Amino acid sequence: MASSSQAPTPTEYIVHHLEHLATDKQKAIVDFSVVNLDTIFFALVCLILALTVLRSAARRATAGVPGKFQAFVELLVELVDEQSKAVVHGNRSFIAPLGLTVFVWIFLMNAIDLIPVDLFPRLWHWFVIYGLGRPEWDYLRPLPTADLNATIGMSMGVLVLMIYYGIKIKGFGHWAAELFTAPFGKHPLMWLPNLVLNIIEYLAKMVSLGMRLFGNMYAGELLFFLIAIMGGMWAFRADATILLAFGHVIAGTAWLLFHILIVTLQAFIFMMLTLVYIGQAHEGH
Repeated sequence: MASSSQAPTPTEYIVHHLEHLATDKQKAIVDFSVVNLDTIFFALVCLILALTVLRSAARRATAGVPGKFQAFVELLVELVDEQSKAVVHGNRSFIAPLGLTVFVWIFLMNAIDLIPVDLFPRLWHWFVIYGLGRPEWDYLRPLPTADLNATIGMSMGVLVLMIYYGIKIKGFGHWAAELFTAPFGKHPLMWLPNLVLNIIEYLAKMVSLGMRLFGNMYAGELLFFLIAIMGGMWAFRADATILLAFGHVIAGTAWLLFHILIVTLQAFIFMMLTLVYIGQAHEGH
């Protein structure tokens, strides 16, 4: 963070907030030696919170008139169960709870974007400047779903489940045969095109699933940064910059209300596509 005697420029402000608390500086577009510690921390905190909330609801469930909390969780459970019935034709004892966990987990991670953008970075900045951390640690990006590593990692988990259920339901031999014989038929000349097309299909599903969530949350994060800059441009003087402060309040409130919908919708879309892709793994070509 810039010192209090020299405020950062808008570009410096955004660049700083887009930096991760990482084990090292990224040296290439793909660098597996770098671990974004802030992404892992906030993702795990949200996962633990999601599991705790769902477990608490399950333990407090009663046969009588449910309370507000139980009624809300039951509504979520019923929603996910109905969606899983529509797209997965088979045993849903693991798939439906998975969908519910995915929805709540991603919703909580997305909801971090509704917290003021400077709150966690500022708290971490104080932690560092008071000698509790190294100066190079003075970066913190708390929104896990705006990190492509996190969203692609989750979509890779869905890819593994697609392959697992494909083999489990069809058997390895039938599943492998489909890779070479669908969709163009069983002629030996079609084996290679079929294999290439099926591999591309698997990879396209994985990449699009992760990129969709990342793109929406990254764009929303940038808009919050720009709105924060509008408020920061006002220097408490009675001049034209006061209009930016009013714009900050109006734009911030409007985008906050709209972003609540985006946060929920993106969690729902990721959950639905997870169920759809697993459902497709149950079916043959």
